[in-house]
Amino acid sequence: MRYSETRGKESTGVAFRTPASLRVFKSSGRASTVAKSAPFKTFLRETLNEMPTRDGVMETPLMFLGHSRLVTNGYRSFDDNNQPVITTGSVGVHNGIIVNDKQIWQQQPQLQRQTDVDSEVIFRLIDDAVGRLGSLQQAIAFAFSQITGVANIALLRTDTPTIELATNNGSLYFSRLAEHNCVVFASERFILERSLAAMELKTAATVIEHLQPGHGASLSSLDASVSIYRLDGLSDTQVSPKASPVPIVWQRPQLSSMRRCTRCVLPDTFPGISFGTDGICSVCRSHELKASHGREELERIVAPHRSRNGEADCIVAFSGGRDSSYGLHYIKRELGMNPIAYTYDWGMVTDIARRNISRLCAKLEVEHLLRSPDIPAKRRNIRKNIEAWLHRPELGMIPLFMAGDKQFYHYGRQTGNETGLPLVFFCAGNELERTEFKSGFCGVQESKHGQVLWKYSLRNKVQLAMYYATQYIRNPRYINASLIDTLFAFYSTYVARDNFVYLYHYIPWDEGSIARTLREEYDWEDAGASENTWRIGDGTAAFYNYIYHTIAGFSEHDTFRSNQIRAGVIARDEGLRLIEQDNRPRWAAMQEYAELVGFNLEEALVVINSAPKLYDRA
Repeated sequence: MRYSETRGKESTGVAFRTPASLRVFKSSGRASTVAKSAPFKTFLRETLNEMPTRDGVMETPLMFLGHSRLVTNGYRSFDDNNQPVITTGSVGVHNGIIVNDKQIWQQQPQLQRQTDVDSEVIFRLIDDAVGRLGSLQQAIAFAFSQITGVANIALLRTDTPTIELATNNGSLYFSRLAEHNCVVFASERFILERSLAAMELKTAATVIEHLQPGHGASLSSLDASVSIYRLDGLSDTQVSPKASPVPIVWQRPQLSSMRRCTRCVLPDTFPGISFGTDGICSVCRSHELKASHGREELERIVAPHRSRNGEADCIVAFSGGRDSSYGLHYIKRELGMNPIAYTYDWGMVTDIARRNISRLCAKLEVEHLLRSPDIPAKRRNIRKNIEAWLHRPELGMIPLFMAGDKQFYHYGRQTGNETGLPLVFFCAGNELERTEFKSGFCGVQESKHGQVLWKYSLRNKVQLAMYYATQYIRNPRYINASLIDTLFAFYSTYVARDNFVYLYHYIPWDEGSIARTLREEYDWEDAGASENTWRIGDGTAAFYNYIYHTIAGFSEHDTFRSNQIRAGVIARDEGLRLIEQDNRPRWAAMQEYAELVGFNLEEALVVINSAPKLYDRA
């Protein structure tokens, strides 16, 4: 692995075929670093444990291949793009670039693409052709006849006891070591020579053979023999040897060691969590179902403010997200109020949110006020804090990415004063969407007041301030132009008081009913990639949830689904299914965010993926 790193240092991966499975491990980062990592060592130990031995000697052959990648296309942070490439029946590695892969995908729609890398098309072609041609070698030859560009491949199959090599430009070398009953191959003669020497397999009699362009080679695990064939000269009668099919096991060690609550779906990496002997977490044990204050109480509050002549009578904070969109609908249609909507657009309100704002305000005939700061300056501040965070990743500091957003509290108060309308609705803060883990990563446990943050205890406010001060000392890069924004955010959130009416403290919150109403009555637009419509109006959410999930093993979505389970809205099995979908990276949203803010997403993802994981220490 270390010697192959000279060909690329962006990511690495290996595949082993044992009698029980075809096991795969891959990760972004240098091969030499990955090889030393605890997850890789665990993978290797578990793989070798599948090999039957007698007196320390393997009784059955072991086949393995690996790859150290130079990224040409596809994010390396998305492990599906890293090699080995996994398809239905094949696991393979590829050196080179396929230049007509887009045309092949278009011309052969039966091939189902799963990644962004050009290499995938080779192994999809092979999978597809094996069934039609009856021979693995013929399938490989067919695949090479379809592609344009350099291709050097090594391939393992679930049903074949060989490693297949093939090349159209000759960048493959192998050595048959009869005395050791093995064959070793590499993409360069130099790499192979160094590897054989390092493994103490090289002798004066060792011969390194060059696989010529336009040729394939079958390396048999039955007798360590090598069969060379031409890619353009196979007979129709040639048949591949067969073996008992084994499943492909892609080792994803990052979440394997996490323990989850047996009632909800929170993991043991959640701040301050503990588990009883029955496996139920402390969050579930201390949970008290809070009933809404009720429509009657809400009517009592709004009655003195209700307009008699059709003039505006209240302010509604309107982000264009799901909850505020339904809130505006409810306040106008159900309560019969005449609201003015206001939006604080600090440069991270998504285009989807802006279009939804336009839809609802037009159809509901609601006046819309926009408050916007110096957006380029706000985005520069975000970038500075992200760069500081990447220098020293610390989960408790992630909210600084959103510090510029917290002025929406300030503008809510200001808009009420400017319009002379003291009744201000906030349509956020329903109990199911509480995310107290963010302050939990700062060492602060506060759940009594939910998302009404200014009601936090004085002790907790001081503790939060001390945490941030300590982090600023440890990482002076946070002392930048964003500092004023950060201080104002802390003041607006935790110090300045308000008398906002939080709508979902008074009426039931039902995700299905809300989404259905918005879609049917307003043609409301969602992200389209998930059943979960939460946070689609927030340009930062995809990025910070990726960080939480990658490093801590959970995100806002896990807390949301856990709260739904406790409330009896969904069952735990449904919650597990949903978080698997909710936590899938939203690559397009993250790329758009990075472009707006002005940082290199791929470089950031490498830091995030390489950061120590809480579940590795669990």
